[in-house]
Amino acid sequence: MAQVNPKIIESISVREFFESYADKLQLELVAGQDGLKRFIREKSINRPSLALTGYFKHFANRRMQLFGAGEMAYLRDLNESAQYKVLREIVAKHIPCLIVSRNFAPTKAMYSIAEETNTAMFRTPMKSKDFVAEGTVLLEDKFAPRSTIYGTLLDVKGIGTLLRGKSGVGKSECALALVERGHSLVADDVTYIKKVGEREIVGTSAEINRGYMECRGIGIISVADLFGIRCVRVEKRIDLVVTFVEWQPGMEEERTGLDQSTFDMLGIQIPHIQIPVRPGRDMARLVEVGALVQALRLTGHDSAVEFNERLIATMAGDK
Repeated sequence: MAQVNPKIIESISVREFFESYADKLQLELVAGQDGLKRFIREKSINRPSLALTGYFKHFANRRMQLFGAGEMAYLRDLNESAQYKVLREIVAKHIPCLIVSRNFAPTKAMYSIAEETNTAMFRTPMKSKDFVAEGTVLLEDKFAPRSTIYGTLLDVKGIGTLLRGKSGVGKSECALALVERGHSLVADDVTYIKKVGEREIVGTSAEINRGYMECRGIGIISVADLFGIRCVRVEKRIDLVVTFVEWQPGMEEERTGLDQSTFDMLGIQIPHIQIPVRPGRDMARLVEVGALVQALRLTGHDSAVEFNERLIATMAGDK
């Protein structure tokens, strides 16, 4: 199935990173304020140990440069002239910014070079390994491919379930019935998705309408006010896509569950089921069971496959 084109993030500004994560990473801007307009072009953090020795082959200049205990100790062992020389060589590679961990005081040469070349320099009390671990996760999130998809996302017994279908097919009514049964709403009608790593798609809603649903004939309702805050989630990994289609006489319907289809989201294949909608069917119950079936599959149990194997074994035994 076709999917809208993803938005690929190729770079983020140093200012955006600082304003987004200054509190989480305990960042303090200490020099080079004009350098905030520079761009980070890779979702990793580099420690320029080899560069400080003058070796620049394979230098990761597109990454933020972190000076930890080792780098600061080596730099202080150099005389001031040597510090200026090597630091000028580093910033000449058009690096995004400098970061000093453990609240180490930058050397005089670092301050001077940062101001002279308009290179933002930050300080944080975090240990280098902690900063790299946390900072890399935050960068992964910032650089994650993103898109939007029309559909309502719910957490159904721990399974992130996206309901799709034409307008008026009954997605909202089904979602409302699921919320009433104690499941959680993530996004109504439009779901914002992002690719986390190479194996997960995470969905969320726009902040302005988080926790709200549109119900035809009633209007906008607040899920948290009506059913409790436990029925609202900020985001959820998408494990299953359910598409509602209007039932037509003679249409093919899946009867065994052996033929498993998938739905492409940002290059990741998500398990997909299609449920025909017709009068008298309890769509919420069907979605609930579909989510439970997917939960079983994630643990290695597939009812359709197991029954098929039993059937084949029985037939073989009768021969």
